[in-house]
Amino acid sequence: MADTGSDYILTISCPDAVGIVFAVSGFLAERSCNIKDSAQFGDRVSGLFFLRIHFSAGGAGPSQAALEADFAAHVADRFAMTWKLHDAGRRQRVLIMVSKFGHCLNDLLYRYRTGYLPIEIPAIVSNHRDFYQLAAWHNIPFHHIPVGSDNKAQQEERLLEIVETEKVDLVVLARYMQVLSGRLCERMAGRVINIHHSFLPSFKGAKPYHQAHTRGVKLIGATAHYVTSNLDEGPIIEQEAERVDHTMTPDDLVAIGRDIENVVLARAVRYHVEHRVLLNGSKTVVFR
Repeated sequence: MADTGSDYILTISCPDAVGIVFAVSGFLAERSCNIKDSAQFGDRVSGLFFLRIHFSAGGAGPSQAALEADFAAHVADRFAMTWKLHDAGRRQRVLIMVSKFGHCLNDLLYRYRTGYLPIEIPAIVSNHRDFYQLAAWHNIPFHHIPVGSDNKAQQEERLLEIVETEKVDLVVLARYMQVLSGRLCERMAGRVINIHHSFLPSFKGAKPYHQAHTRGVKLIGATAHYVTSNLDEGPIIEQEAERVDHTMTPDDLVAIGRDIENVVLARAVRYHVEHRVLLNGSKTVVFR
């Protein structure tokens, strides 16, 4: 069978300047690479330029290592780029963490099983045992790591061991109801996604949907973001909202909120694993 080559995704952020797209596309053309799709954005506020290019290299084309070395020398250094070349055919390895609410976990597993999410799931981690049978049904290893006030540091070390052993690219907090330490957030910067209702900071603590119902809230939604040491304030990847009204009970709001959380988290995970999210300071650029 003839070698059809490889697909790559190149992501770039750098100070905006004349000639960036010309330099990158010219570099690829000179090496017989075919651009399949491209998206770009120049941020007038930060003065930064962002670019995502999906391209293929022919069977006789250069290897990934050769492309990376040449790109650094001929293009990236000249424009002071922060960049990465991704193998588009490699599925990201995603570890899912969950506590006692399983709707996001179940939704992610369904989308994984049906092929909507192009990922591998090497492990599910929980501080409770509630979903070990669900993990077993999907033939995914389940790790029960209970968390208490006296063992949080050891628990996080065990989590990091799993991340390293399983070569995990991304950790998804699918309603994992424990706060990660600042140390863990720093070590996993840009590699942990969280989901929560979008009532914050107005309705904190237990039963936020019941609090919202008491206040007569008319919009409910969800937010998916990267985890940082600032609780629930990391760069936002995706959000969604839906109108509600006075006829709805607190349980109705909870059900609607769970559906929104499922959709928002799935989108955020897909955007990330397809290398569509680029950090822009405290916010993100998302090429959909």
